[in-house]
Amino acid sequence: MNEPGRTRRSGAEEPERAATRSGGRSARRGQAAGEARADAGARADAATRADAGGRADAATRADTGGRALRRGAASGAVPPRRSALRARSFLGTLKALDALSAAGAQVSVRVADIDSGEAVLVGDDHLTLPVAGLGVVPLLIEVAAQIEAGTLDPLQIIERTAVDPVTVGGLWHQLKAPALPVSDLAVLAAAASDATAANALLARVGLDAVRARVEQIGLVKTALLDGFRDTRGPDDAPHVALASTGELAALFAALVNAHVVSPAVSAQVSEWLSLNQDLALVGASTALDPFAHDDDRHGLLFVNKTGRADGIRAEAGVIAGPRAGAAYALIVCFDDLSVAHRVRAHEAFRALGLDLMEYAY
Repeated sequence: MNEPGRTRRSGAEEPERAATRSGGRSARRGQAAGEARADAGARADAATRADAGGRADAATRADTGGRALRRGAASGAVPPRRSALRARSFLGTLKALDALSAAGAQVSVRVADIDSGEAVLVGDDHLTLPVAGLGVVPLLIEVAAQIEAGTLDPLQIIERTAVDPVTVGGLWHQLKAPALPVSDLAVLAAAASDATAANALLARVGLDAVRARVEQIGLVKTALLDGFRDTRGPDDAPHVALASTGELAALFAALVNAHVVSPAVSAQVSEWLSLNQDLALVGASTALDPFAHDDDRHGLLFVNKTGRADGIRAEAGVIAGPRAGAAYALIVCFDDLSVAHRVRAHEAFRALGLDLMEYAY
């Protein structure tokens, strides 16, 4: 039965009209799809051009910034300020450090912008804690200062037998050379944390001179207490060195900005430290070559020094990229009861490295 007001179409007419409607919809859909593809292609082309331009601009800024920092350290000029910084959360670092603290570790950290000095991340940075091999830094400053003053010949030969044998770290005790010049010993101490080389330098310049230099450059919570030893007896200093992350971060910023003792001394110490091959902590996140990273092709400037002992991990340095630069220091004192404890401590340093890379790039 037909409904009122409707005309019944023939069977032949229905497919024809349906095909017409379907064809029209298909044409419209095809036209819309073509327009969408054209629009997407235009957007993709524009995005590609913008991204390529952005990458080229970032690479240019990175290369310029890295060279400017190195030239600034050598000449004493303050490096140019990089672009305005965006906020960085450092949530990964905070989470890792909270986990360490909850497990009973003692943690101290400071991150500051290298241009403005503004604090980016601070946690108990006033505490004075053991830093192991990081105590080499004030020693290197004194060595460089005496070389500049002419009271120490960088080519003076020092016999290995001038100090007690120590095998706690480094390479010289494995080498056949029985004597090396002062400048080579400084390279070994900075690049390979060589305990014998550091002790030979300390014997040459004197512990009192290093302590006086520390006071002169305004450090009150940093001290080199002793040389390196395979074992520490009751009459020995309990640690090689002590420091706070607040002072360590400020010291590395001053070195890169050529403000420690003199521009020449700052440049020399920064050059020695840029050879450091220990990139297993914070440096693990930089993807730099541990054996050749003093002039990175991507414009990443990284200068650091680590300190390691039973239950102690410490690192301080400077990282700078196209976006920004930061001076950092992290000290973790923990119960070194198993490999798992060490791995957990190392993970905190690597988390800091990832956050610092995001900050710099």
